[in-house]
Amino acid sequence: MLAGRSYRFTEFVFWTRRSIYVLVVVATIPVFFYEVLGIKWLVMPWGVVLLLGTAAVLMAGFKSTQTYGRYWAAQQAWMAIVARSRLWGTMCRDLVRDPEESKKLIYRHFAWLTALRYAMRQPKPWETVDKANNAEYRRSYTVPEKEASLEDELMMYVPCEEVAQILVASNKAARVLSLQGMAIRDALDRGAIDPGAFARLLGAIGELHGQQCNSELIKGFPYPRQYAIVNMIFVRILCVLLPLGLIQELEKLNGIVNGFMAGNMVWLAIPLSVLVSWMYTSLDQVGESTANPFEGGSNDVPITRLCREIEVDLKEMLGEINLPRLDGGKHVVL
Repeated sequence: MLAGRSYRFTEFVFWTRRSIYVLVVVATIPVFFYEVLGIKWLVMPWGVVLLLGTAAVLMAGFKSTQTYGRYWAAQQAWMAIVARSRLWGTMCRDLVRDPEESKKLIYRHFAWLTALRYAMRQPKPWETVDKANNAEYRRSYTVPEKEASLEDELMMYVPCEEVAQILVASNKAARVLSLQGMAIRDALDRGAIDPGAFARLLGAIGELHGQQCNSELIKGFPYPRQYAIVNMIFVRILCVLLPLGLIQELEKLNGIVNGFMAGNMVWLAIPLSVLVSWMYTSLDQVGESTANPFEGGSNDVPITRLCREIEVDLKEMLGEINLPRLDGGKHVVL
């Protein structure tokens, strides 16, 4: 996600410039036909444009609300993971008699976080991170899951034989939790933990399964396509009809305006149409970018940073001093 205070206006215009190019062409064509070629019937009653604009803004508002709801749900799911991870570290430290056994359980939890964040970065057909405008902005930051392989990351936390089991699983994060459950069962059989501790640790694993499902739900199910297409269609129709409505309204001003704009007011339909249409298309583009909070875009929930923070917290519990860096000095922190 963006780590600074806000996007600069120039950044936002640059991000949406491709829409602006199209809008300039869409607005110029009818004005050119009307003024230069004399096709005077090429107008639209302003009431029709206003009605369509009202419908478009309602749909845009609905989309913004729903997509932000997805983003907020993703934040809640991962903050719950942070809370339960800290609890897991505390229980492993206090309930497991052998410090080395406790360390293994905590490090296997790091492997679960790693497998889960890699799963969240897997591309989906409906995600937009590879679109030209988003791909262009992605050059200003890196996605850690694209820079290193899952195998290399897992090797830092669990033995090679466990890495092999995780990598062949269809749901790698769930496989790690399964190994975690087998490990605490083995610890119970060896007397490393008592039955009460086993029950509490097993319950914590169940909660982690639940939070993983919450994250997978957001990742695996897109913003409803029927609402996405309706919003896009309404906005595009409005962008086409808006200059036709403005032509008729600005034509009325030709008789009352003096100076160099006298008789040329219709040409103002181009910048006015572009400005208003850009507001609608930008709102739609922002909503589209917000709808997928794990795709690796600049507006993502920073799951990699959260995993690093958890790792630092739990390693501090173990008394370790070689801790991962939290601040990479990047404008965007994922």
